[in-house]
Amino acid sequence: MARRTKIVATIGPASDSEVVLRRLIEAGMDVARLGLAHGSIDDSLERFRRIRAVSAELGKPVGIMVDLPGPKVRLGSFGDSAVDLPTNSTVLLYPGRESSDASALGVDYENLLSDVHVGDLLAVGDGSVTLVIESVDGDSATARITHGGPVQGRPGLHVPSERLGISSPTPDDLVKLDAFVEVGVDMVAFSFVRSGADMRKAGTEPHPIGPLLVAKIETRAAVENLQGIIEASGALMVARGDLGSELGIEELPHVQKHIIRECIALGKPVITATQMLESMVTAPSPTRAEVSDVANAVFDGTSAVMLSAESAVGHDPVNAVATMARIADRADQEFDYDAWARRIRLLRSEALGDGPARITDAMTGATWRAATEMNVDAIICISESGFTVRSIARFRPSMPLIAFTPLEQTLRQLTLSWGATPLLAPHRVESLAMMDHLVELARDSGYVRTGDTIAVLAGGGGDGHQAADVLRVVIVK
Repeated sequence: MARRTKIVATIGPASDSEVVLRRLIEAGMDVARLGLAHGSIDDSLERFRRIRAVSAELGKPVGIMVDLPGPKVRLGSFGDSAVDLPTNSTVLLYPGRESSDASALGVDYENLLSDVHVGDLLAVGDGSVTLVIESVDGDSATARITHGGPVQGRPGLHVPSERLGISSPTPDDLVKLDAFVEVGVDMVAFSFVRSGADMRKAGTEPHPIGPLLVAKIETRAAVENLQGIIEASGALMVARGDLGSELGIEELPHVQKHIIRECIALGKPVITATQMLESMVTAPSPTRAEVSDVANAVFDGTSAVMLSAESAVGHDPVNAVATMARIADRADQEFDYDAWARRIRLLRSEALGDGPARITDAMTGATWRAATEMNVDAIICISESGFTVRSIARFRPSMPLIAFTPLEQTLRQLTLSWGATPLLAPHRVESLAMMDHLVELARDSGYVRTGDTIAVLAGGGGDGHQAADVLRVVIVK
């Protein structure tokens, strides 16, 4: 059986050539992530077009997700060589300064001095360097390095979210969003979301016409407002870097499990991200702890696992993706499908409301039960918007899930959905004969075989459109 947990790989200088992109896709990349915090829009658009071209050449759908910078505070550049910030040393923080060194840190946030207070603990980059504010003066703030280490480039500076006077998305985010909506991007991730209202500021068409909106959970406010954010989003990302700085790293495993569980209960894909195979930025293999981290994310029920620096600037991006694929595939084999499905049935939320969504909820539950009790060989799910596919995927069926859609945008958005093998349907399904034709296509393509018993579920939108209301259990001829 094909790997069920999807892989998101960040594309950067180490991985944006056609040759490496081709090898990444062949190694198991399902979704390519483009971080927009660095470089120009034109550079990112060029990468976007290159990924599309390679995906088409290989005949394999690859979703593309752009990650908006959000109100991310960054330090002025340290340059290409690492600069050591020694523990217990004192540094000055200067808003507006474009460069940084061991004694003076430039910060690209003009309101820093009014937003930070004496005693605030700030983190640099992934939190490996921390500092505490000791005084705030007219043009700078004095801080003591509480835990030092090397830094380079333009690392982020984590300021507690309740201190920041800016919200997500920023005006710059919306400019970048418009540029990528125009070219048909599949997914857009929003940074430092605090509430569902932040997600609604996007103003895009609902997916699949517009992009699937991904809320990055990396603030304390986002955890507190999780339910509203889930309802306003198409998917979520557990962004563990800043989230660990906000909540304390001891809280991360528990918050991660909670976010994943709540997302999947409502049929929303969820990505687990940050430092999953961090050592592979420079090393040929991950640490044992990293392998366990990836496997445990799979056991938690995550839809996808993400590589960041490992694939963007690492010394061997293809090896990082291939390693992630092997770990996830092995963990998929040990996943407790029955226990998960029973848990999700208890968590099914009233938030789905009435109408088509409620019908789809009932029908996907019935499909899972029928498929499990009859031990079918595969489930074929037919959906225009992808809603029905995501709804049945939350039960984590143990058999293959083949997802037919007539819309190319939906096809690529389903690359993020757990277990789904997305296939392009040549037509909409408006009759039983059309359902049978798609079964024949699945057979001819090798996804099912003659004599297999399969469950076939047909659905439309689920968000105010046609509901999934036809379920058939058939033997493939």
